[in-house]
Amino acid sequence: MKSNSTWTEALLVSFEDLTPSVREFRLRPEGGVLPHAPGSHLQIEVLIKGLPHMRSYSLVGEPDGQTYRIAVKRLDQGRGGSLAMWQLPVGARLRVSAPQNHFPLDFNAPAYLLVAGGIGITPLLRMAHTLALRSAAGGRPVRMLYGARTADELTFLAELEAKLGAHLRTVVGAAIDLAAEIAALPAGGQMYVCGPAPMLDAARSAWLAAGRLAADLRFETFGSSGASAPQAFRVQIPRHSLDITVPADCSLLEALEQAGIEQLYDCQRGECGLCVLDVLALDGSIDHRDVFLSAHEKQQNTRLCACVSRVTGSVTLDSAWRPEP
Repeated sequence: MKSNSTWTEALLVSFEDLTPSVREFRLRPEGGVLPHAPGSHLQIEVLIKGLPHMRSYSLVGEPDGQTYRIAVKRLDQGRGGSLAMWQLPVGARLRVSAPQNHFPLDFNAPAYLLVAGGIGITPLLRMAHTLALRSAAGGRPVRMLYGARTADELTFLAELEAKLGAHLRTVVGAAIDLAAEIAALPAGGQMYVCGPAPMLDAARSAWLAAGRLAADLRFETFGSSGASAPQAFRVQIPRHSLDITVPADCSLLEALEQAGIEQLYDCQRGECGLCVLDVLALDGSIDHRDVFLSAHEKQQNTRLCACVSRVTGSVTLDSAWRPEP
């Protein structure tokens, strides 16, 4: 049961491979492009094995008033959304939401540190452009750290170098020293982070260890990575007399909906917490891929986010549904 949004049809007018695994798409929506601020994203309906699924993609770069621009990393071992996007030909039509923003940029901070991991650069690209322009005009200072496994995964590097110059630092094949970077950020400065869940967990731990205000750390995840490769797992929900197997290429949330169990959800990236379910029993381990639950809650294994988290083994869950009195 998705939260309400405005949907329209869009035409795929072009695409371009930016790296061997990242493709940029330009979509022209019916009725024209709607205004959107840095950090915004689209929900896009894709067909996976003939069934409609929703995926979220950040809007990248400066708006041109004609098309929405997104970048999709191909994940051969993912849940199928990126492969479905990569199979689209120019001229394809697909349903897209109006721009949404759960990762807004606050222009009132005294300084900014942007941290991107891999394809997590997408929501931060326009933030970097916007803040760099403001800084050059006498605004607040901004630095960016951009990490990737290999140099050819540094998408949009030329654009970032042109905008940020010496204020951009790349890290290839190694972990970013978050503690040192946070220590160099002026008091009251804000850090914006987007990347895989382990990177966000590390950023949150380093931020709190530095004694920074939790409200000054802003983050977004694409919810596609975990501690282990996706595999099928068993789920039982006694309240619904349900016993199913969640395939490796399907999320728990999608499997429940296909089984007729409606769930409340929104972001599908493990951020909002609307899809959290109670864990009644666990035979195995939970791969928590969300950033909503705290580290303590993840250790307890009493709740999980159905949209991104997975299980090795089997799990018994409870839903929020209750019979009408």
